[in-house]
Amino acid sequence: MLGEDMLQKYAALIVEKGVNVQRGKPVFITAPIEGADFTRLVVREAYARGANNVYVEWTDDQLALLKYTYATEEVLQHYPEWEATKRESFAKDGGAFISIYASDPDLLKDVDPARVAMATKASGKTLATFRNYLMNDKVTWTVVSIPTVGWAKKVFPEESEETAVGRLWQEIAKTVRIDEANPIAAWDRHNARLQHIREQLNVKKYTALRLTAPGTDVSVGLPDGHIWHGGAAQSASGITFNPNMPTEEVFTAPHKYKVDGTVASTRPLHYGGNVIDNFTLTFAAGKVVDFSAEQGEAVLAHLLDTDDGARRLGEIALVPDASPISQSGIVFYNTLFR
Repeated sequence: MLGEDMLQKYAALIVEKGVNVQRGKPVFITAPIEGADFTRLVVREAYARGANNVYVEWTDDQLALLKYTYATEEVLQHYPEWEATKRESFAKDGGAFISIYASDPDLLKDVDPARVAMATKASGKTLATFRNYLMNDKVTWTVVSIPTVGWAKKVFPEESEETAVGRLWQEIAKTVRIDEANPIAAWDRHNARLQHIREQLNVKKYTALRLTAPGTDVSVGLPDGHIWHGGAAQSASGITFNPNMPTEEVFTAPHKYKVDGTVASTRPLHYGGNVIDNFTLTFAAGKVVDFSAEQGEAVLAHLLDTDDGARRLGEIALVPDASPISQSGIVFYNTLFR
């Protein structure tokens, strides 16, 4: 476990650099119940910065597992409108959204993937308007992580629960730079570096990227006028924030119809309470036409059939091997740490 001073630094970093809480505006936090103590630190920081209302939506892996295991299909196929309305009301009021994401990667490994896909599709449809606020940066939002026992034991299975959680805290501290004397200044430097890189790429105006590695040979076309992003972003009202903490990537949108070739995974993908590992995707004219996976193939199949766009790339990102995440040599089983 980190010391109180470092946890306080992390909470302050999330509030200031993550979502840049504005005086008189609300904050909506989604957090695991295991992280209640840390979440309270974030709430306190948000109020200290001037938030007028901080709401916490608690999540619990075990309750989620019980629902996916025992609820009827009718329940799984319905996501209540009031859940969307609640989030949309915060967004309309110019709220900031903090997601503390720390789920057990193997939580739903024994649940029928079709049941998970039902719930995912239902929530996606009902939350479409709210997610439009996030994906178009109409509000400030950030995704961060803290260790939970299930996640930590997946990363460090040979350790006791206490030691595994402690080790994962130490690794998170490095990736979000709270181990530095002044994390706020460290993030200012980091964002400036990512901005410099994306500006260089925007000048280049590449027409395509060719990626090759063992099992991978793919051409990713880039559309005319594509723009590289990465690091800090700006909301529609001009507020600077960091959507992901940690983040090491710069990214852009590929051409819808110009992705051709095969990609082989080098790290597991954690999706919907399951791990998809050693998988390949084969693209033709921008669409996945074939796939395989040694682990989680049924989950991958349902993911690819989620909607009409699920078989096409939404973005392509470039990440340096020198990043703290890569240099750790750790498989985090968390999409945020990629």
